[in-house]
Amino acid sequence: MEARKNIVVKNRTGLHARPAAVFVQKASKYESDITIIKEDQEVNGKSIMGILMLAAEKGAKITIIARGDDAERAVEELSELLMHDVELNADNKNGGKTGR
Repeated sequence: MEARKNIVVKNRTGLHARPAAVFVQKASKYESDITIIKEDQEVNGKSIMGILMLAAEKGAKITIIARGDDAERAVEELSELLMHDVELNADNKNGGKTGR
């Protein structure tokens, strides 16, 4: 099964260090292969180095693709992660709100 979603990155820091780490952590819990496409670059969504190479800033248009049995769930969770302006803490102690 394949699922894909085009999104605009809304997180204020884009898909850089901490958000990329959280994305990889969440992507890795799925059995599906995860791919992120930005313009003409295609990277493994379970590779922090690949994601950082995208330099996907706030407002960037990306496509998340998952291939596997849990593809739909993976795409939904991962796209939600990037479509909201929240502080991406791996432990998410305050419900993802920055308090600012």
